[in-house]
Amino acid sequence: MDLGFHIADFTWTGGPPELAPTLGRLAREAEAGGIARLTVMDHFWQIGPVGAPEESMLEAYTTLGYLAAVTERVLLHTLVTGVVYREPGFLAKVISTLDVLSGGRAGLGIGAAWFQEEAEGLGFAFPPLGERFERLEETLQICLQMWGEDEDSFAGRHYRLGRTLNSPAPLSRPHPFVLVGGGGERKTLRLVAQYANACNIFVGGDEARHKLNVLRSHCETVGRDYDEIEKTTMIKIDASTSQGELLDKLGAGHDLGFTTTYVFARNPEPRAAIELLAGVAGEVGGW
Repeated sequence: MDLGFHIADFTWTGGPPELAPTLGRLAREAEAGGIARLTVMDHFWQIGPVGAPEESMLEAYTTLGYLAAVTERVLLHTLVTGVVYREPGFLAKVISTLDVLSGGRAGLGIGAAWFQEEAEGLGFAFPPLGERFERLEETLQICLQMWGEDEDSFAGRHYRLGRTLNSPAPLSRPHPFVLVGGGGERKTLRLVAQYANACNIFVGGDEARHKLNVLRSHCETVGRDYDEIEKTTMIKIDASTSQGELLDKLGAGHDLGFTTTYVFARNPEPRAAIELLAGVAGEVGGW
């Protein structure tokens, strides 16, 4: 099992002047500790489950570019980009640029978006859910086309591109890692089966087992090998979480079939969270 550290809280000691040096130290220590992935939210305001909207939130792809510069091995992506935040051609170019500058370590985590208050506050379009899913599928198609050798036009219901030129191409082959976030059974998991390298399912227990079975069914329908898709999940730790408790949580996810776990820490200081993860990384890496 791979471990990822999901950075979703920037309310750190020292405030904005200390964000860059703290983030740099955090990233280097995570990589040295055996953590395989670093992820950030793609939000512009802090989200309700984590804190108040006014709390510090860094723009995702600027942050990933900084993380690329201070690390050497970790995979870098968002959990996850809302499809309404960037035009697909621009998004494909952003991921390509990050992939080239990081030496082939960029991924695209993407979903249908949900934070309506943020979108309306900052002037992003926020169409109904059905349309957002249509845009999500077209965005996946456009990104995969731009990351391939096809420079032809693209004509969808919502997006039209005259020429999908993308130079330089990503270093990752056949293309950057693609993760579609969410556990929606009719649309989200079908998009995973059809287009993605990985799912990200937030639930556990019998519900998670059911979601993975739904994904397997979609794979059979579209002719995709279920086993080639990474099954990822997320868990939360806090200041009271011990190594034993963390191992139990990770083991439960592994038993369900998850191959990667992203860990989110709200309360501990960043260094304490990294130390906790580093303490178990070697053991779970052998699972």
